[in-house]
Order: sequence, then C-alpha cells, then structure tokens
Amino acid sequence: MIILNRCSPIKQILRRCHRQAVESGSIKANLTAYFGKWPENEKQEFRQHMRIIPDFISESEEQQLHEEIEPYMSRLRYEFDHWDDAIHGFRETERKKWFPHNREVLERVRQVAFDGAIMPYVHILDLAPDGVIKPHVDSTRYCGTTISGISLLSDSVMRLVRTDAQRYQQHSADAATEPESKGSEPDAAYRHQPVASLENNFYADLLLPRRSLYIMSHTARYNFTHEILAKEQSEFQGTPVPKTRRISIICRNEP
Repeated sequence: MIILNRCSPIKQILRRCHRQAVESGSIKANLTAYFGKWPENEKQEFRQHMRIIPDFISESEEQQLHEEIEPYMSRLRYEFDHWDDAIHGFRETERKKWFPHNREVLERVRQVAFDGAIMPYVHILDLAPDGVIKPHVDSTRYCGTTISGISLLSDSVMRLVRTDAQRYQQHSADAATEPESKGSEPDAAYRHQPVASLENNFYADLLLPRRSLYIMSHTARYNFTHEILAKEQSEFQGTPVPKTRRISIICRNEP
C-alpha cells in the first residue's frame, strides 16, 4: 500500500511555482531552472521538447499502477551494474498487458505525448532510495524520438546538460541504417557515457513531482545528457527535494 507524504518540502516549491505561474502563465517554465548562458534559439527548442505535466495522474491512479506492478517488482533484487554503467541501484521490467483502468492511463500518455503509436512493451524502472541514474544520452537503436515517463512514489530532480551534439547525435539516416560494425561511432559514444560538464556550459534542472508526466523529445533527447540527481544532490532552486524509492512508467515510440 502506498503511504502518502503530505508534508514534503516539494509542497513549498509547488506553491512557489504556482505563484510564479499566476504571474507568468506557464507552470511548465517554472518547473525548469536554467543555468549558464543559453542561446535563445536553444532555449526555445528545449522548452518545446522537454515538457512536464504535474498531477498527470491522481493519487488513486498512482496506487492502482503501483498495486499492479508491485507483486512482480518486489520479487526482484536491486542491481548495481548496468550494461552501459548508466544506472545503479535499480530493478526493471517490461509489461505489455495491463489492467483496464491502467490501460486508460497509458492511453492518456499516448494521446498527450506521442504523435501516433507507442511501443507495445512499457518499461518499468524501479530506482532504490540510494539509486542513481547517471548522465547519459539515450541510444536511438532502441526507441524513437520521444520518451515519456510517469513518476511514482517520489519527487525527484532531473538534470539535462548540453553535450557535444556532433559526437552523440545518433538520429541521422546513415547511423540508423548502417550495420553495427560500420556504425561504430554512434554506439561507441553511447556506450562510453559523456561527462556532464557544468563548467562553461549551460544546463537545466527539472522538478519532477510525484504523479507528474515528463515528455522528452528531439533536441532534449539528442543534444543533452539526462540524469536523476542522487539524494545527496537532490534540490531544486535551493530547496531540498527528498528522493525516496522512485518508480518510472516509461513509454517510447518506435525507432
């Protein structure tokens, strides 16, 4: 059973964001904190391609999703080595068949986040309280232009750091069609994860409230590393964001 924390410091941040939203008319912008000198065209693209929808699901919908996946997830052990060294302290699975009420939630995700169909298997990523998702650039071998995730059980902070677009950009027609032996540069860049350098760079921290939906596409996926900050670094605009166990329900489109 989910225990709801109604006294989280996240409430302070959301109240502040709400006040800012009344003035600016944009909650999305106020869940994103920008650092460094952003070229205006890149910031505009980023705002289009990295969206956050707070309260995308209700408390009861969160509980229904959790109740469906927990019996299986609780039998798995948390792992601390990942094939590309991007995740530590995690367990994961994929699920194709869902209870009808949860299928309705996933259909809402498809309608809001995707222009067309999503991959039939939905990725479930369970991150332990001490778990971390390191800075990485997703490989386009396994999914298309868009990833969208519902955050369950915990608030968290996602950081996206501008990286070397030429080296890590993988969505050219040639890279998509070359065999693995020839198309080694995109995969080599992917498997050796880039350093998310903040010095002389520009980046963004995004608040992902519990029960929110994030939608990451195009520029945000290809030109930036992304990570979930460890609990020791988890803060947003100076306010600590306690990160406990976090489950992501992740949908993707076809490569």
